[in-house]
Amino acid sequence: MTDDRIAARVAAEAGRRLVALRAEGGDADTLRRDGDGLSHLYLTGELALFRPRDAVLSEEGADDPARLSAHRVWIIDPLDGTREFGEPGRTDWAVHVALWQDGELTAGAVALPAQDRVLSTWKPTAAPSRAAPGALRVVVSRSRPADFIPRMTAELGAVIMPMGSAGAKAAAVITGEADAYVHAGGQYEWDSAAPVAVARAAGLHASRIDGSALRYNQADPTLPDVLICPVELAPRLLDAIGAAQANGSVPLSAGPTSAIGDAPASPHLEQS
Repeated sequence: MTDDRIAARVAAEAGRRLVALRAEGGDADTLRRDGDGLSHLYLTGELALFRPRDAVLSEEGADDPARLSAHRVWIIDPLDGTREFGEPGRTDWAVHVALWQDGELTAGAVALPAQDRVLSTWKPTAAPSRAAPGALRVVVSRSRPADFIPRMTAELGAVIMPMGSAGAKAAAVITGEADAYVHAGGQYEWDSAAPVAVARAAGLHASRIDGSALRYNQADPTLPDVLICPVELAPRLLDAIGAAQANGSVPLSAGPTSAIGDAPASPHLEQS
């Protein structure tokens, strides 16, 4: 079985198990903890079965320094959007499975179990180009958008779409429901590896918000920012982000916010 198919298969099955767990209900914090653990154990077990020689970097597992000398490392987030998973009715949570091989992301899958879909490098989605007129739609962190977002929004005349899970936000861009995903201020490799792999397979641009490369399987897995968008929009977005950061001392009101997700409310550091 190919790496791409393994990623899609295990992400989908982990998602099905999470849906079943969620259906049982119960205390939200307990549900979140149990969901993280259940998915982590399933994914690591399956990857050990299919690719026993590969290393694994998981949000829910102890970091083994041996991965730094490995040629193949699976980077997984067993439950991305844990907060949303514990909130009844929300669909913006995901399972991330990606493979890093000799410096590059070579396979990946983002399962969106509550939306009954899986986006993967096995069967890439052809991302639509930005051709229609109107305001750009930018998905951002639901609970902690970057402080430059209001200035960037004003610069672009964009509509902000708050949403949980990095995977759900990347999926919105891949499927054409949004035009860009912009995040800064707190993520790790497992938050963006699978979304970036799938986005690139769909022909999208993916970089850090200064335009530099996203690098994975690093000693410090912190990878705090990401931009995913159609290739033709990247220069415009990078310019707007840079201008918004440079003009940080100038207060601007936020642009219009869509009905997707909730307005930012929590001061805690969000990883998705």
